[in-house]
Amino acid sequence: MTPSDDVATLPAFIAERLSSPRPVALAERRDGQTVSLSAQDVHRRAAAVAHDLRGRGIGRGDRVAILANNSIEWLVADFGILYAGCVVVPMFATTADDQIAFILADSEAKLVFVEDDTSAERLRAAVPNAPPLVALTALPLSSAKGQGDTVQAQDDNHGDEARLRSYREGIAPDDLAVLIYTSGTTGQPKGVMLSHRNIVSDVMSASDPADSALHEGEIGLSVLPFAHIYEHTNALGYLNNRLIHYVTTPDHLLEDLRAIRPTWVAFVPRIFERLIAGIIGSARAAGGAKAKLVPWALAVGTAYERAIRNGGVSPLLRVQHALAKRLVLSKIPATLGLDRLAYFVSGSAPLHRDTALTLAAMGFGVLEGYGLTETSPVVTVNRPADNVLGTVGPAVKNVQIKIAADGEVLVKGPNVMLGYYKVPREEQPFDADGWFMTGDIGTIDARGHLEITDRKKELFKSSGGKWISPSRIETAIKRSIYIGQVMAFGNNRAHPAVLVAPNWDLVRAKLDLSAETTTAQMAADPRVRALMIRETGANTADLATYEQIHRVAILPRDLTIEDGELSPTLKIKRRIVEQRYAALIEAAYAEDLRARVTAPAD
Repeated sequence: MTPSDDVATLPAFIAERLSSPRPVALAERRDGQTVSLSAQDVHRRAAAVAHDLRGRGIGRGDRVAILANNSIEWLVADFGILYAGCVVVPMFATTADDQIAFILADSEAKLVFVEDDTSAERLRAAVPNAPPLVALTALPLSSAKGQGDTVQAQDDNHGDEARLRSYREGIAPDDLAVLIYTSGTTGQPKGVMLSHRNIVSDVMSASDPADSALHEGEIGLSVLPFAHIYEHTNALGYLNNRLIHYVTTPDHLLEDLRAIRPTWVAFVPRIFERLIAGIIGSARAAGGAKAKLVPWALAVGTAYERAIRNGGVSPLLRVQHALAKRLVLSKIPATLGLDRLAYFVSGSAPLHRDTALTLAAMGFGVLEGYGLTETSPVVTVNRPADNVLGTVGPAVKNVQIKIAADGEVLVKGPNVMLGYYKVPREEQPFDADGWFMTGDIGTIDARGHLEITDRKKELFKSSGGKWISPSRIETAIKRSIYIGQVMAFGNNRAHPAVLVAPNWDLVRAKLDLSAETTTAQMAADPRVRALMIRETGANTADLATYEQIHRVAILPRDLTIEDGELSPTLKIKRRIVEQRYAALIEAAYAEDLRARVTAPAD
């Protein structure tokens, strides 16, 4: 869908979508109570932000940053910045101080919205030359301590609609709207310049109700950070279709699911994996028959879903599935607060087909999509009427995809970025014909569905000359409920190996280890090692022989953002991790495989 001229810029699009009266447009659970804003409330508060920014001398094209966790105030600030004709610079709340300093300086931000007064004080101490800070602590928006900065959301501050419209006069669809810095896994982040046309066209194509099945009055829930273009575009998609949009954070996700009972939720694969592991872990912790019944039912359900897609279900499996569904599977959605769910949406990383099959066994459909920050982000997505597991769907409207000679996915369309900020033209990732080079390797099937196999720069070659996809190995291993993190490696080695961080709590329960046992002690425990060897071997047994894992190194703790091992989007910084854990890697390759011990099967 191509945006019409009257909604071709984000401020015009947002204002138009908020113009229809709705009692609840944005909502959030706080201390067990629902805080909500009507469509008119959201517009008025965003207008107040815009008037205040203009009153400070911050105008069209100026950069304004947001550094905070998800909240309805985050979106109000976002809309207000755009209403003022300014450029939004979103940052993850987990961004390291040195990268915050870099982004603020590189973007030349004029003001930063932060979460609260404490965040403002910490940021001022960490980045003394930061621009003025304003805390998003409440509506009306209040000031950061010691700064004297207040954004008032009074009724008398939004009344001049003509003045508000004047802020967006002269803004062209191809003007910069959002400057979002890619977290990257090496070096400093790069600013991705997204125009109004980029984002509005992508929102309207990806969330077109004719294809997406999003409908007015349904409930959408956001848990991924709005600083991630994936959730930012989801939020605008909910607005486009006038859904009731609830906001939550990972810490409150489970309780909010039960309270809100959403229709649509967008997750990343790691959340699905944790959801399945949590269901099995809770059942085993409960003990008794439940400890065996729930894992059995999930296994049967997964086998059933695989069989119906592969052309046939045996009579025995059909009977087993009927029993599993009656005793366990049919009860899971209501228990989780997902009994009204239409579909999950999955993106940002590969979702293993078996994970999708297990979710289907519980009654949950998953629509997997693909995109990058540089493409606003949606390039392809499966639709309810055309959902092929194992693919990320066909291209959305007005977007073209093709595969280069070396297997790289190329993209062209109105959603493709203007370019990287302050990067010379010759260093921009476009080929001679203007196709955006994604850096991802993939294939397109006969029906036009894209399958992503790996990042081009992350493929490595074994000493035997085989090109190996670390993502393919990692995604397979993540099917294990006992493994929390995994990184495959093996360039110029005879065989690939992996670093793993166990799912510590589930492994403690599985092996009857004390709750006081540290992660470092567990990593050195032969029983834990035997379990990790068993799980990595079992979950790569269906891969090609040269992809199967026989060598395993166990991390003494989880990889973290704070220690510089993960990006803010939780992608592993491979080079850093390989350097930091070089001794563990060498020990894995030095192990005598003939002398090892493997845990018995359950």
